[in-house]
Amino acid sequence: MIRKIIHIDEEKCNGCGLCASACHEGAIDIVDGKAKLVRENFCDGFGDCLPGCPTGAITFEEREAPEYDQKAVKKAQEEKKMSEMKHEHPKGGCPGSMMRQFERKEEAPAPMMPGKPVSRLAQWPCQIKLVPTRAPFFDGAKLLIAADCTAYAYANTHEEFMRGKVTVIGCPKLDAVDYAEKLTAIIRDNDIKSVTILRMEVPCCGGLQMAAQKALQDSGKFIPWQVVTISCDGRILE
Repeated sequence: MIRKIIHIDEEKCNGCGLCASACHEGAIDIVDGKAKLVRENFCDGFGDCLPGCPTGAITFEEREAPEYDQKAVKKAQEEKKMSEMKHEHPKGGCPGSMMRQFERKEEAPAPMMPGKPVSRLAQWPCQIKLVPTRAPFFDGAKLLIAADCTAYAYANTHEEFMRGKVTVIGCPKLDAVDYAEKLTAIIRDNDIKSVTILRMEVPCCGGLQMAAQKALQDSGKFIPWQVVTISCDGRILE
């Protein structure tokens, strides 16, 4: 039958996985680092995945396609729920969710330093979704926009990145929102001196970087900025 269905431009796709998360029917998987419509009968044609694409790789088209199979979708959703309860990831899921185990050598403890480690969080709240767009702590601030996982992956995040900065954090995959509008308001409406984007190496973190870069552009300001990428095993990648 001829019907409306999504089309994914692989040239534009960066493999972030946001569309796969936004598609409640499970029609999209990440295959070889690219989003693919792997189950055409699972696509209802409503386009829940469109707003989640940061590169505009997803559009509608009308073509010959299998009819939407609601029963098959519900069955797959139930199976996925059971799989998640067992802490398993279905084959073809987001590469950023792939299980990994790191071998850590049991080295001697580092020499004791005077006192205990100090938190360098300068304000509360720190979640992008919760922080106000205008606040006294943004006045003259060096802004750190960090992915949630970075503080856990990189051991010295507080001293090397958070110290002397106002930190806002988020996860574009779990929050399933576009941070660009709010970050634009923060940068535009406050005296931000510099921006550091701290992200993980996984593709889904690309959504955070793109939102921050768009905010810098849309703010109309020329502010020094940099991107630092952390590997899943806790290294700074060049």
